[in-house]
Amino acid sequence: MRARAAVQPSLRERTSWRKAFERDWHLYLLLLVPITLVILYNYAAYPGLRMVFMDYKPAKGYDGSKWVGWQTFQKVFADRDFSRALTNSLVFNLLDLLVSFPMPIILALMLNELRFPRFKKTTQTILYLPHFLSWVIIGSVAYQLFKPSSGIVNVLLMKMGLIEQGIPFLTEKTHWAVSYLLIGVWQGMGWGTIIYLAAITGISGELYEAAMIDGASRMQRIWHITLPGIRSTIVVLLIMNLGRIMGSNFERLDVFANTQVRAYQYQLAVYIYEKGLSNGKFSMATAVGLFQSLTGLLLVLFSDRIAKALGEDGLL
Repeated sequence: MRARAAVQPSLRERTSWRKAFERDWHLYLLLLVPITLVILYNYAAYPGLRMVFMDYKPAKGYDGSKWVGWQTFQKVFADRDFSRALTNSLVFNLLDLLVSFPMPIILALMLNELRFPRFKKTTQTILYLPHFLSWVIIGSVAYQLFKPSSGIVNVLLMKMGLIEQGIPFLTEKTHWAVSYLLIGVWQGMGWGTIIYLAAITGISGELYEAAMIDGASRMQRIWHITLPGIRSTIVVLLIMNLGRIMGSNFERLDVFANTQVRAYQYQLAVYIYEKGLSNGKFSMATAVGLFQSLTGLLLVLFSDRIAKALGEDGLL
């Protein structure tokens, strides 16, 4: 009897799965497309990582290339260009995190307080539209706006008498660094705002009503209800951003590249491109990419552990 009772639930489970598949087979079929793409682009390349331990030559292939063990990593870590690229990547990514991470939160809190739905939706659309623009378009627009002599921003500032000569926003190192960071904030803050607004909608309206009855001001409601309500979302996104602290966007760096700002523009993405594609040192480029991925994974695990130790749900 016990064996029969144990078999019955499993039969019911199988039947329910079968019915679910028969009912939603077209959804499972559509799901195969993203799963296939993830497997193809994220996992199919893993066997190629063995070139890190080889002096890989494309003409000789994996079988003909010489096995060198850890020498590739030793070359990378002894390379001054790598040290420079790593330093620039860390500094700019930390500054990017410091500047750009709070902006979507602030923007979401501001949009949530708007009481005109049509204006709110229009503003949201305008703000997250830059996320869908390529960096090539953003870069060309930025150069038209910020040229020292003929850029719209400098022309307006000079006509208003605020400056005597054009500011080199994208041609001088310090100005380039500030412009680079602020343009990144402008490009990404609207998309991040959507996530936080979605989290805010999950907060019970009764909490706000009770706070208003108790005489809480708007800032008090934001501080004591809205921010605690989206704290878990903030923690998860912060952990994910910390995992990308070693990364860099080659397209973003390339569109703002020029010889005057080379000292700041030379980051890990540029290093990988120049070493791997331009100079044919595929093993070194792969080693740097693997180093970035492993470091990002360790940062995610470490920050998740800290979040859980502080009482948060964490990411994993």
